[in-house]
Amino acid sequence: MCGRFVISSSYDFIKKSFAIDFTDRDITPNYNVCPTQHIPAVRNKNGKNILTKMHWGLVPSWAKDKSAATRMINARSETISEKPSFRNAFKKRRCLIPVNGYYEWKGDKGNKQPYFITPTTGVLFGFAGLWERWTDKEAPDSSPFDSCTIVTTAASIAIEHIHTRMPLILDPRYYDAWLNPELEDVGELRRILQSGAVQEMTYYPVSKAVNPVKNNGPELIQKISIPPLF
Repeated sequence: MCGRFVISSSYDFIKKSFAIDFTDRDITPNYNVCPTQHIPAVRNKNGKNILTKMHWGLVPSWAKDKSAATRMINARSETISEKPSFRNAFKKRRCLIPVNGYYEWKGDKGNKQPYFITPTTGVLFGFAGLWERWTDKEAPDSSPFDSCTIVTTAASIAIEHIHTRMPLILDPRYYDAWLNPELEDVGELRRILQSGAVQEMTYYPVSKAVNPVKNNGPELIQKISIPPLF
């Protein structure tokens, strides 16, 4: 799964890495991104890549209210083409979440050790994501609510001893195809997820200061020393 991550790159670097044509929100570093926050997301509109912010926790367009958002922070790659909450977004509303690394925890409940995890190559990468636009039918004049979820997959061999799941990180060669709203072929989209998923990962332990979401700063991703995992 993915419940916390880091986005610390400058806007200029994000813009270059994801071929951004336009942004409608300021992007500031966040070393402890958590669900329900508004996070940077790249989507394609009329052939141009737009960097915007969306609520992390997807609300299907048909939902009666926004309460589902707290449960839909992740979407399993194996079932997104079938699940009612995700299948329309999978075909028509895909996005990329710019990320510098993410956190995962290992250990017994109450004594879990956090780890910072990144691909072995590159300092900025993209989680595969889905997005939706929800409108309050009880208040049709209210602003649309854009939200997103992060696609997950089985953990790579390198980190499966930490957790059995991981966010699906796309190879940059597949960014354009994933963002293309005209591509609606489920078979081809599944091939992108299978062929484009980055598997080579590295990790190291970090301070438990990351546990409280109020803590935020570059010190959270500094490596610490602990006894070996195994």
